[in-house]
Amino acid sequence: MVSKTRDKLMDVARQLFAKKGIENTTMADIATASERGRRTVYSYFASKREIYNAILERESEQLVGCIRQVADSDLSPTEKVKSFIAARINMVKADDKASMSETIRSLFNRDLSRIERVRKIALEKENDILQSMLEQGVRSGEFDPRQAKRFASTLVLALQGLYYSYVNHNYDNIGLHPDGLEEKIAEFLIEGLKRKN
Repeated sequence: MVSKTRDKLMDVARQLFAKKGIENTTMADIATASERGRRTVYSYFASKREIYNAILERESEQLVGCIRQVADSDLSPTEKVKSFIAARINMVKADDKASMSETIRSLFNRDLSRIERVRKIALEKENDILQSMLEQGVRSGEFDPRQAKRFASTLVLALQGLYYSYVNHNYDNIGLHPDGLEEKIAEFLIEGLKRKN
């Protein structure tokens, strides 16, 4: 019950922040929209900034949790990296379909430095997970050790650019269509990663 109430407050606050902005949203607004009393809201969060930080942290943890499942699977290293890329891209696509991209865009535009800090934490966790997949691929002989060292930073940059394109719907501007894009990107990047005979 405690977790459900907290999650509901965060969901409502996320919608209000996207619609009205953080500065124009009050704790009373969050209480009213969530059909809870202000006392209830304050029992979970000391301030709207605390709610905001919790929203960003939760979304980054959801992303990392999905990737962790891929890393813990029984797939080959190549399939893990493909799944890693697909999971990252599909999270963005799911956000877009659920209109969460509007939320993300709104939050991004309103508090860039805060979001960047949360993204940095998530990227560090993701990088650790990806490094373990790459090391597994090098040990198994699937991946070229030199290419594996370069891969993580290249992938992070490619995914950040792709994320920006999905959120802003500008992939058409560069001649791309979002359908099947994750497979094309994964194939291209993994081809450079594999050990050549």
